[in-house]
Amino acid sequence: MPIDVDPNDLIHPNNYGLAGQPHDTWTKLRAEAPVFYCDTDYCEPFYAITRHADIMDISGKPGIFSNIEGPTVFTPAQRRMRENRDGTGFGNMKTIIEMDPPKHREFRKVASGFFTPRNIHHLDDIVAECAREQVDKLGREGETDFVEAIAQRHPLRVLGTILGVEREDEDLMLRLTQELFASEDPDLQRAGEDREAASASLGADFMQLFTRIIQDRRANPRDDLASLLANAKMEDGSPMGPIETFGYFLIVFTAGHDTTRNAISGGMQALLEHPDQLAKLCANPDLSKSAVEEIVRWTSPVNYMKRYLLEDVELNGVQMRRGEQLAMFYGSANRDEKVFDRPFEFDITRHPNRHLGFGTGEHFCLGAHVARLSSRALFLELARRIEVMEPAGDPTHIASSFVVGLKTLPIRYRLRPAA
Repeated sequence: MPIDVDPNDLIHPNNYGLAGQPHDTWTKLRAEAPVFYCDTDYCEPFYAITRHADIMDISGKPGIFSNIEGPTVFTPAQRRMRENRDGTGFGNMKTIIEMDPPKHREFRKVASGFFTPRNIHHLDDIVAECAREQVDKLGREGETDFVEAIAQRHPLRVLGTILGVEREDEDLMLRLTQELFASEDPDLQRAGEDREAASASLGADFMQLFTRIIQDRRANPRDDLASLLANAKMEDGSPMGPIETFGYFLIVFTAGHDTTRNAISGGMQALLEHPDQLAKLCANPDLSKSAVEEIVRWTSPVNYMKRYLLEDVELNGVQMRRGEQLAMFYGSANRDEKVFDRPFEFDITRHPNRHLGFGTGEHFCLGAHVARLSSRALFLELARRIEVMEPAGDPTHIASSFVVGLKTLPIRYRLRPAA
């Protein structure tokens, strides 16, 4: 039966900029059309997958549901840019989220050891220091934009530390993440910029910055991720290729920054909208661990991931054909009534919490443990120091349907000094 849903609600960046994630639409689709064909003027056609169980199933079958076309549904302009790659901009770089097994597994092994829960504990002091530094900058009391002052700056410094990015280069890295994940938002792009020219220019700046870091870490290796990537070798003993090396730096920094920033800002918004939960966290800062899991479920910063069909397949009675594409909406799966008790309640003590905020299966987020560690450190620091925290205006959303979150979050605060 036809279902009254506008596909633009699911995929058009402007809709997300106006209203955030389309939870009412997702709820309707989970109940009535969990595999929903979307054909819009904005982008290429795709099937919207909205149930938790279906996303789990698809993610476990990379031999059928492929990543080779990348993580996002293309607009016509993006398709042209992909097909006309000329070695400039970012399109020439190959990242692990555009690889299938066995290639994906080999390249993932390059850095997977660094990101294990046991190994990243050497970052404990780094993330705690970064969190304290950002909160200290706020001073005793005042008003600020939480996104700009805290959510954006904290993961930027953490990732910059492990990837060798100096403080004076942080603004360049911010522009890089905006180019990749918020390119449709007019407020985050410079006026009058040509998109393809801007991508080429920023790509050149990125290559120059990380060429310098790679050369330094090869000459003077240290105990950091930058050194590991700069000197990485493949299973046959050969060095990792230059395109893949740059792609690794690109994906670790950009994906790690924007997703963590959006989780942190959305998490603070949720705490402000649920003052009982904020009070609970401040009374027991050790709840920061479970609070971060609920924040990731609630915000789902990676809104969706695309898969490309390598063969015909039927799902929930819908026949999909080889060469078609689908989008797995994690934001919908993380409110699935069949998986979560009280899915539309924000509960920082939620257990169990089987969210898909970091994906699942072959492409489970490589940096999930760093993101958790970084976010926990910040919310732990805030919980220990907040005396007053309240909204100081209406938040605004980024016009993006891929990595989603807040553009601004005005707050009014009073803080106690660091212990």
